[in-house]
Amino acid sequence: MTFTDSPPARSGYTVLLREKPLPAPSAVSLRSFPALNDFDTVIAGASLQYGVPAPLIKAVALAESGMNPRAVSPAGAQGLMQLMPGTARELAVVDPFDPTQAIDGGARYLARQLNEFGSTELALAAYNAGPGAVKRHNGIPPIPETQEYVVKVMALYNHFRGQQDAGSGAP
Repeated sequence: MTFTDSPPARSGYTVLLREKPLPAPSAVSLRSFPALNDFDTVIAGASLQYGVPAPLIKAVALAESGMNPRAVSPAGAQGLMQLMPGTARELAVVDPFDPTQAIDGGARYLARQLNEFGSTELALAAYNAGPGAVKRHNGIPPIPETQEYVVKVMALYNHFRGQQDAGSGAP
């Protein structure tokens, strides 16, 4: 991934950020999610178990389901972490609507993508579009939904990471 303020000179590149980046989420915009902190203990446990930062797991859960454990997408993804039924089976998640199972499975799947791709952005793209799409495109696929998803989750991740740092007294 290359960051630049100039448009690409050759074809084959995908611009990920618009002229004006998406605004960081504010405390006001996040207040519309009453369950925002309901799963912090489970997220912290999955973070420790799988080595995925808790703010990243929380950002994925918020972006995927709005923190709704009963969410179902038009594509069939289910639960808090929006696991597809096949992925849930592969991860031994029996009930994707159970927040503990969903967070455990989603964190394990995210850890797998982080290990495989070595980049948070690529791992998020793989979580959203599938690892095959990231491999085929040798990067974030040119799918607008996936590109927007990566930007959104990274903004949420940075927000939650800042909250975590502020709460811990870290600089």
